[in-house]
Amino acid sequence: MSSLASLQVLLVDDNQHMRAIASAVLQSAGIRKVREAADGAAALEILREHAIDLAIVDFNMFPLDGVEFTRLVRNSPDSANPYLPIIMMTGHSEKTRVYEARDAGVTEFVVKPITAKAILDRIQAVIFKPRPFVKTDGYFGPDRRRVQSATFTGPWRRAQDKSRDI
Repeated sequence: MSSLASLQVLLVDDNQHMRAIASAVLQSAGIRKVREAADGAAALEILREHAIDLAIVDFNMFPLDGVEFTRLVRNSPDSANPYLPIIMMTGHSEKTRVYEARDAGVTEFVVKPITAKAILDRIQAVIFKPRPFVKTDGYFGPDRRRVQSATFTGPWRRAQDKSRDI
């Protein structure tokens, strides 16, 4: 994990204790460049001023939560890096929240209480197994499909796509 030393990580959580725990996990993995923010608005400012390689953001923050932060990073015309890997962490793992984060363009998802293994597994996933980005009328972000179908003969995947001219 010593290769992680060059990463610039942005850690965004409104809970100072959670930031301290996550920062300690990152430091133990050899990540020395960690910038912290208490909400999404402050995090956007940091993104404008610094070259960040990875963001780890909390779901529930005020005034700008992690989902809205992700949407702005992905879709705002003045976004510093719309392709930024974003790992969402939250204590709320209901399916609706996971889908909301995924549909906003989150790259990976981890549930609190976090473990060093969970965080480092997600970091490795975004670095070593990056997913291609998809742009449609209603979505921009990493491909939401985790598995590619062996039986797919493409190019269109959805039932409504069958009406398209090829």
